[in-house]
Amino acid sequence: MKILLVEDDDILIKVLNKNLATHHYVVDVVKDGEMGWTYGSTFEYDLIVLDIMLPKLDGISLCKRLRTQGYTVPILLLTAQDNITAKVQGLDAGADDYVVKPFDPIELIARIRALLRRGSNNPFPLLTWGDLLLNPSTCEVSYNGRPLNLTTMEYDLLEVLLRNCQHVFSTEELLDRLWSSEEFPSEATVRSHIRRVRHKLVAAGAPHDFIATMHGRGYYLKATNTEESTARSPTSHASNPIDEAEIDVSLETLSDSPKYSPPADSQQQYLAFLNETWKTTKAKILDQIIVLLQTVRDLQTNQLKPQKQVQAQQVSHKLAGTLGIFGLNKTVQIARQLEYWLGGREPLQPKHAPLMKTLVMALQQEIEQTTIIQMSQVPNGQSPLLLIVSSDNDFNQSLAAVAATRGIRIEIAPLLDMAKALLTTESLFDAVGQNPDVVLLRLPTISSTSAVMDGSTLPGTNFWEILQILAQRYPELPIVVMSDRSELSDRLEVMRRGGKLFLAAPIPPEQVIDTAVNLLRGSEITKKVMILDDDREWLRTLPTLLKPWGFKVTTLADPQQFWTVLQAVTPDALVLDVNMPQISGFELCQILRSDPHWQRLPVLFLSVLTDSASQNQAFTVGADDYLCKPVKGVELANRILRRLQRVKAWAG
Repeated sequence: MKILLVEDDDILIKVLNKNLATHHYVVDVVKDGEMGWTYGSTFEYDLIVLDIMLPKLDGISLCKRLRTQGYTVPILLLTAQDNITAKVQGLDAGADDYVVKPFDPIELIARIRALLRRGSNNPFPLLTWGDLLLNPSTCEVSYNGRPLNLTTMEYDLLEVLLRNCQHVFSTEELLDRLWSSEEFPSEATVRSHIRRVRHKLVAAGAPHDFIATMHGRGYYLKATNTEESTARSPTSHASNPIDEAEIDVSLETLSDSPKYSPPADSQQQYLAFLNETWKTTKAKILDQIIVLLQTVRDLQTNQLKPQKQVQAQQVSHKLAGTLGIFGLNKTVQIARQLEYWLGGREPLQPKHAPLMKTLVMALQQEIEQTTIIQMSQVPNGQSPLLLIVSSDNDFNQSLAAVAATRGIRIEIAPLLDMAKALLTTESLFDAVGQNPDVVLLRLPTISSTSAVMDGSTLPGTNFWEILQILAQRYPELPIVVMSDRSELSDRLEVMRRGGKLFLAAPIPPEQVIDTAVNLLRGSEITKKVMILDDDREWLRTLPTLLKPWGFKVTTLADPQQFWTVLQAVTPDALVLDVNMPQISGFELCQILRSDPHWQRLPVLFLSVLTDSASQNQAFTVGADDYLCKPVKGVELANRILRRLQRVKAWAG
């Protein structure tokens, strides 16, 4: 699929190119609105991504011009302006969707997939043709259940054919769809890729003419029914399984990559990419802050001209978007505050200079102190969180550095602060921002341990009480205790108070983090959840509701597609609505329970029906749980997790 990216921020261009290429998108990039119009009106694209604040022609105006001239390609707007007015302007101009910077790369890719589905002949989340199945969410392809190992370009070729399965593609069309405007491969390259994809399909059991040739026209997917198959040209694969693509021996393009690795497996590579990018970006950002400092000086002396104020506002706007890429949320908020003040309707006055200077200096200090981008700053919603309860700053920093290389996010809470939080019955969620996956309690060194043991940490509280309260309040949370006191009595006390593991100090930080990682692996529960409901608006909210718990959610609105999607996704839990067109949730549950392979799959009903008869019928047909709408995300997540934990216990 081919995307036009109209964006003038070099850093954002680099990061977006990385993410889009990882998900098999071909990208053309232009840096101003006029070039966006030239490319958009000249070449064929599946999607256009526009920034709003662009040189020469802004994104809103470009969007309006494209729509006025009859271009129907989906348009996604990107901007750092997080306000209702900007969103309404963008959507009224003809945009199909709107994403605010900083954005989660996973969410952006999901929105792009949704827009492409909406404009496709195949609106379903999975692309199928006979026994061929392609999952755009995971970039996995299989034929009759057998996975196909495809290169990036081979995957792209197959996806184009599947999304337009009734269309015959000429080599020129495929060249335009699959390569950027800066590449100039020959038609022989297309034939070479067709040949290799055919070979892999045949090896998986597909017929030789699964990708058929219409001589003089191009390539298409062979119909799966006999009537259409016999209507094809007698010179096609039906009579001769060898065509010009089979005998072509053209060289592959050098840019074609080896077998694709799913995005979830490349988190560390992406983190390394961000850190490498930060090395060159940091200096450029500090240069931009010099512009803001000069603005403050001009403001102090009442010499700030309107055009300079507009320039400073644009710098702040760009900074908010750029810093968001690296997950530096605190700096994003400062940049947005600067943009707000600089973009006010009234010119700034010298009396505003102290506030502006405070904001700019705080922004500069935060950027100067950021030497490494950590996993905790990358917004992916999936990496585990380790809460360190320790007042030893050197120890905390050594762990943070190692955790970043292991894909572990770190949150640090001093011992005294944690004690206060627990005594005031404040939830751990409120104390550290979200529920951690593992807690590490660092017992103070021997020189200060006796004071802690005697209760001087907080009036009426000692270390053992902190551990016990934490363990009782969060019984399923693994707690690791680290201490340089390693006598039998100390170890016994840790276990009695609810500690999961005991580490004897001193111990290298690498070993501490590895212990946490192994503890996480031991308690991992697979979390693929499939949800079937004909209420599309409700379906759109569920992935967001369940995201904090790390669920991988597949939603489906058409019960007729249930069996195909079920076999492709192989979920760990299933959530069903009761009343759906043509097939009820009760009937689908009965079908599952009649199949030996799916008999143990946890099934939860989620329905507006609150009567006891409906609930009894659900359990009669084999349901594991029944919830009534509306439901809070935490309740639904906990119900699903309980079922998954029981399944794991049975398997063990």
